[in-house]
Amino acid sequence: MAEYAPLTRDQLIETISRGEKPADQWRVGAEHEKFGFDRSTLRRPAYEGTSGIKAMLDGLTRFGWAPVYEGDNVIALERKNAEGFTASISLEPGGQFELSGAPLLTMHDICDETGRHLMEVKQVADQIGLGFLGVGFDPMWKREDVPVMPKGRYNIMRAYMPTKGKLGLDMMLRTSTIQANLDFASEADMVAKFRTSLALQPIATALFANSPFIEGKPSGFLSARANVWTDTDPDRTGMLDFVFADGFGYERYVDYALDVPMYFAKRGDVYEDMSGQSFRAFIDGKVDALPGDRANIKDWADHLTTLFPEVRLKQYLEMRGADGGPWSRICALPALWTGIFYDAPSLAAAWDVCKDWDIADHERLRRDVTRLGLKAEVNGRSVRDVAVDMVAIAKDGLKNRNRLSAGMVDERGYLGELEEIADSGITPADRLLSLYHGDWQGDLSRLYRDFAY
Repeated sequence: MAEYAPLTRDQLIETISRGEKPADQWRVGAEHEKFGFDRSTLRRPAYEGTSGIKAMLDGLTRFGWAPVYEGDNVIALERKNAEGFTASISLEPGGQFELSGAPLLTMHDICDETGRHLMEVKQVADQIGLGFLGVGFDPMWKREDVPVMPKGRYNIMRAYMPTKGKLGLDMMLRTSTIQANLDFASEADMVAKFRTSLALQPIATALFANSPFIEGKPSGFLSARANVWTDTDPDRTGMLDFVFADGFGYERYVDYALDVPMYFAKRGDVYEDMSGQSFRAFIDGKVDALPGDRANIKDWADHLTTLFPEVRLKQYLEMRGADGGPWSRICALPALWTGIFYDAPSLAAAWDVCKDWDIADHERLRRDVTRLGLKAEVNGRSVRDVAVDMVAIAKDGLKNRNRLSAGMVDERGYLGELEEIADSGITPADRLLSLYHGDWQGDLSRLYRDFAY
């Protein structure tokens, strides 16, 4: 094997700092996952078969999506928009169907992209007998009922996860989320946005809480998805106390990432099992799985995708606190964070809301909102009151942005549902539980009938 110089700390930092962009180039990416189900049995679809996930992927190619292969299996689709930016459809371990949207300029663009995707999915799904549901945790099926998708990295993760926490396999197979990806201008801007969004991430979890059922019954959680992350893998999840410490920046995040044990390294089409091994040792060419082989910059980029904190830093910041939900809340999450991040007075106001919370507050709040939602408390205030402030700040930020649709309407309307949730103090999960105990009379099949896309 040819020798080459090992990666340096500066190179690792540079892969992140390269994401810096001036404010006039900032964009937003929206991602969402959803559960497929057989409309006759409500079971999760397998990969193969006439009503399977592969049939969904094949069917979507009629809309200009190009297949991405791993070996002989189609495991993703890609499509460029008119500006040349790429969106992708990918598979989570249990077949959760994910749209990773293109980086777009406005919430109007994001909601158009989301709507187009959901309509395309529905056209194909209707033809093959599938439906799709947006909730945060599989409401009915056990782990063993969920088919596993044929992606090499998932085999490695499925073997390693149970060694680190009790709920890692649930994370892989039974959770579904909405995410938003946002830009930063500089290291100082990244730090301000990281700290603010990490502190406020549990507030978003409460606003979007939409997973009160496990295996057909109320679970005691309003966000069973968020609870899963409290016992998945402490090495790579959580609230990252160091983000709030003096001196935090790119270098400190790189040190954290270096200390997170690896999952894999990809060589050709093969995922080599590196689970539990040190990326630092890999840089030095001292890992047993690939003796003499050294980590390259692509390995580093792959490794960064295996970190799962509540906010994740790559060449942008990923907001990771929300349960899956309906079309309207897919648009609401990027609107919430865009209003806060992309208007300087709003970012400062949001930090004022949470700047006095200490590390114990962060950790307690993260756990409390999984059960209590907007009824939880932090630093002497109810989460509902904080949520009201947070949505109002975001609304001001979107007003100041003044990005107008073709109908000359700004982006504030995408926060309407969140405003209603915060004002009422009633989470989406609370509403589902009221239906379950009321009109549905305990019949959870109504969730699939009434809330499918």
